[in-house]
Amino acid sequence: MSGDIITLEVSDHIALVTLNRPPVNALNRAMRDRIVSVFDEISERSDVRVAILTGAGKVFCSGADLKDRPDPTKVGAFHDHNRITRETGNCIRECSKPVIAAINGVALGAGLGLMASCDIFYASEEAVFGMPEINVGLAGGAAMLNTLFGRSLMRRMFFTGYRVPAAELYRLGIIEACTTRENLIPEAMKIAREIAEKSPVAIEYAKQATNMVELMPPRDAYRFEQNITMALSKTEDAKEARMAFLEKRAPVFKGR
Repeated sequence: MSGDIITLEVSDHIALVTLNRPPVNALNRAMRDRIVSVFDEISERSDVRVAILTGAGKVFCSGADLKDRPDPTKVGAFHDHNRITRETGNCIRECSKPVIAAINGVALGAGLGLMASCDIFYASEEAVFGMPEINVGLAGGAAMLNTLFGRSLMRRMFFTGYRVPAAELYRLGIIEACTTRENLIPEAMKIAREIAEKSPVAIEYAKQATNMVELMPPRDAYRFEQNITMALSKTEDAKEARMAFLEKRAPVFKGR
């Protein structure tokens, strides 16, 4: 529904999630709660195989709503605020389906954090990325920046609030495409459709693998992936994929 602060549309196994809190999609508590519930729902829906996250209007997300800060005089308020702040990104990172970020405009602070939680990045030419917390007396987000940028650029952004245009991120190989705003969703849909055509059970295992191998030594990571391959080889989808390849036809996956 257009009045929802987060909209969810599902078609052809693709979920389109749109931040919809004008004018700049700033994150408040209600928005964070809704993001968590939407991505938890996507994780469990059998009719969804991949998701796209974007923003309504000309801004992806300006970051946290500074009018929605916790009351420092209330015991436990900051812990509660910090917990839901962490889970806003974690629910995307831990979503059982791949999530494609389609950044339609400015992505700052927690907005850049949302992007960093996704798996694949697309952006419009108007998009700009930054972590300006230092400019409002705060210092959070280095962990998010560290997953995207090299040492020097990460620290420049964190210490100064420097904003990087999408074209530069494309040059650095951080985002997959820098396109017009009109072509952004169509381009993201292309890769989403490609993912949606794969075995859904294999894609869910693949999402697990990509998350886990980032945290593990190479030897343990490869062993983890081998175990996944062994489990997948026993599924109906794996048998169908092999038969379709041999018979030179498109596979018909059942997700089991």
